[in-house]
Amino acid sequence: MDFSDTPEEAEYRAHVRAWLDQNAERREPGKTFQLKYGQDGLVPLAKDWQAKKYAGGFAGITMPKEYGGQGGNQMQQVIYNQEEANYVTPRGAFEIGLGMCIPTMLTYATEEQKQRFAPPALRGEEIWCQLFSEPVAGSDVAGSKTRAVRDGDDWIINGQKIWTSGAHFCDWGIIVLRTDTSVPKHKGMSFFFLDMKSPGVEIRRIKQISGTSNFNEVFFADVRVSDSQRLGGVGEGWRVALTTLMNERLAVGQTPAPDFEEIFSLARDVELETGPAIQDASVREKLADWYVEMKGLELTQYRTITALSRGETPGPESSITKIISANKRQDIANFAMDLMDQGGVSMDERQTMAGMFQEAMLSSPSGRIAGGTDEILRNIIAERVLGLPQDIRVDKDVPFDQLPTGR
Repeated sequence: MDFSDTPEEAEYRAHVRAWLDQNAERREPGKTFQLKYGQDGLVPLAKDWQAKKYAGGFAGITMPKEYGGQGGNQMQQVIYNQEEANYVTPRGAFEIGLGMCIPTMLTYATEEQKQRFAPPALRGEEIWCQLFSEPVAGSDVAGSKTRAVRDGDDWIINGQKIWTSGAHFCDWGIIVLRTDTSVPKHKGMSFFFLDMKSPGVEIRRIKQISGTSNFNEVFFADVRVSDSQRLGGVGEGWRVALTTLMNERLAVGQTPAPDFEEIFSLARDVELETGPAIQDASVREKLADWYVEMKGLELTQYRTITALSRGETPGPESSITKIISANKRQDIANFAMDLMDQGGVSMDERQTMAGMFQEAMLSSPSGRIAGGTDEILRNIIAERVLGLPQDIRVDKDVPFDQLPTGR
C-alpha cells in the first residue's frame, strides 16, 4: 500500500481544500448538518450546494465532459470525498442519483438520453431515486414481483416498491421489473427509468423511529412507460441491475458519524462517579477497540485507494468496510447512551453533541441493511475474498412462477 499522494494528487488535494475553505464550514467533532435527511429544508440547500460544486468543477468528477462531468479519474473523486468529509455540507439528496442512477444511465441509455438527463442531475436541477426493494424482495432483488406487461410501444406497470430513499422529492427513478414469469428469476427481469410524477404513481412516506421520514412506499397502478425508457434488452434487467448495485457498494460504503473521534470527545467530557470517563479502564478498553477498528478500516480503504491510484480495479474488499463500520456505529451509539446515563434518554439538539448519539442509536440498524445486509456482505467476503464455496441455490433453474410463495 502507498500512503502518500503523488505530486499530481497532492496538487489536486490542495486545490480541493482551498475551494472548500472558501465555500463551506469546516466540521468540528460532534457537529453535523442539523437538517434531517429528506425534510423540506434540506432539498433546496442540497440543490444549491450541488450547483455550487458544478460551477466549481467538482460535480461528476469521473464522468465524461460531454455529459457535464469533469473527465477526471477515480483518485480525484476519492480525494474530493476525503476532503469534503471534513466540512459541514447538506448531504442525502444527490448521492443515490449521481452515485448509482446516472452511472447506470451513462452505461445503457441512448446518446440523446445521456445528453438530456446527466447534465441537469450534475447541476442539481433534477434528483433521482432507485426503485429496487419490495416487501418480499429486499436483499434478493431478483425476487421482485412488480410486473411490467408489454402494450404496443409501452409497458404497463403494476405493483409496489418500498424503502425508496427520497422518492417524495425525486424527479426521476430507475426501476427493475418482472417482465417474464416463465423463466428463472434472474432471467425474467427488465430495467427502465421513469418520471416519478407519472399518472398512477403513488408515494407514501414511512415514519421512522428516529423521527425522520426519508424512506417511502411507492405504488404503481397501470403506470405507462415507453419502451424507449428501457435500459438494456428485455429480460436483461438483472445484468443492468448489477451495474447499479456495484455502484451502490461504493456509494453507501461510508457511514456517517459518530465514529471514534466523537466517542473519544464524549469520554473526555463525561464525569462518572469515579472521575472522568476517559480515565476509566473499561471505557479506555472500548475506545482502544474502536480505534483499532478505525485504523483497520482506514488501511483497507488505502488498499482500494492504492489500486485506483495505479489504475487498477478494486476488489470485493469494500464489502468489509461497510459491514465493520455499520456495526461499529451502532456499538458506539449504544455505548454513548449508557455513558450519558439518564441524559442519554433525551433526544434534543441541545443535548450533548446535538443529540448525535441518540439519533445514531435509532438509525444505525438501518445501516446494516441498506446497500446489502450483514448476511449478504458476509457471503461476498466468504466467497470472493476468502474463496469459500458458494451457498447452495435450490431456485437457480426454477421458473419464477413455480417458486414456492409460502402461501
